[in-house]
Amino acid sequence: MEYLASNKIAIVDLATRDIMEEELDDDLVLERIGGAGITKSLYDRFADEVPIVLGTGLLTGSLVPGSSLGVITAKSPSTGRVSHVPLSLDAGMELKYSGFDYIVIKGTSEKPVYLWIHDGILDLNDAEDLWGKDVWSATDHIRDLMGDDLIQVLGIGEAGEKGSDLAQICINYWQSGDRMGFGNLFGKKRLKLIAMRGMGLLEIAEPEEFVEKCGGLLSAVKSGGAANIRGIAAMAAAFGEEDIEGWLKPLTHKHMACFNTSVPTNTFVFLDEDPALLKETTVKEPGFLLTDIAPLLALKRLGLTAADACHVLKACAKFGIDGAAVAELSEKTGLTDPEAIKGSLPNLKGPASSSGDAVFSPWAAVGNQEKDAWMRRQAVAYIFGLHPLFALMAPELNEEKLLDISSLGTELELTQETLDEVIADITG
Repeated sequence: MEYLASNKIAIVDLATRDIMEEELDDDLVLERIGGAGITKSLYDRFADEVPIVLGTGLLTGSLVPGSSLGVITAKSPSTGRVSHVPLSLDAGMELKYSGFDYIVIKGTSEKPVYLWIHDGILDLNDAEDLWGKDVWSATDHIRDLMGDDLIQVLGIGEAGEKGSDLAQICINYWQSGDRMGFGNLFGKKRLKLIAMRGMGLLEIAEPEEFVEKCGGLLSAVKSGGAANIRGIAAMAAAFGEEDIEGWLKPLTHKHMACFNTSVPTNTFVFLDEDPALLKETTVKEPGFLLTDIAPLLALKRLGLTAADACHVLKACAKFGIDGAAVAELSEKTGLTDPEAIKGSLPNLKGPASSSGDAVFSPWAAVGNQEKDAWMRRQAVAYIFGLHPLFALMAPELNEEKLLDISSLGTELELTQETLDEVIADITG
């Protein structure tokens, strides 16, 4: 596809180490639009080979507000259903800019490997020197090896390597929206991580009108109810969850947004440094980026201090295990000592209800929202490439406007009927 895309699909066979490339055909976009619509189609095509499919939304990496989302589609070892988890922060954008819109990973490698995706090139490399490293050390290793701290890394830690049903794919050093146990799938395929870096550009069919409409959407969002939300605690409060702002405030250093998302949904806390510090810290690991509401709330209910809760989540991120599941299982067993919780990680087993019963990660299932409306809004976010939480907070980005701006960007006639059909397929 010429516009809003890198125009490449890669098919990687880890068993044979063969890599094939296909063009992203206009007809596929007309039928499936993008994002989870296409990753589900590719999953179905290779279903017999137990694939993991990475993809980007139709608008991912564009000027549309909130266009940060990438998606991983696979069969969840937790639920047994074909499910979708979000790639937030800068990972979705980096995937598209690295030169690929979709990547199908099939087969199982005999030895640990990693994928290096850069500037339209995909390399499959040995990862025996990475196997056994925690998530943070593996991320540092790859960035040091390539000499680029902006490389985005999707990786697993010890939990994924050992086949834990609670293993999570992390983004760089941080917890992700993977509540479906996809880290387990990486481990079974002996895929340690995927590293991405690209300097690609997106062509727009009608650039002036597209940019003008993006500006209008941004103005509408900034005038809406989400305009004053800053950080994970304020976001939890906005969705009707218990107030954790006072509990977290003494540690709060700054709030951070995902790519082109006007609401900062993440909060960086300082654990080993003064949170009010303005100059650059000299402490190697001063804190932690909070990206998930549910484990914070659960650990707070256990009576942990904010600092202890964040230290637990930091340990979860290094180990590559779902923090929401850890918090839930700790609550069920009455484990309230933070050191004991961290010590339990290597032997912790599910099942945990944190994976939910929907095809979309419950990472964005916050507050008391009507299920069908939530499901449709998530489907729209995963198809177009919108941050799933931001999509819930920004109703200004409605389906009609998204279809209109997508047609301007691609020069394809995308219809509400097609969108309804794709939503029905991926949510059914």
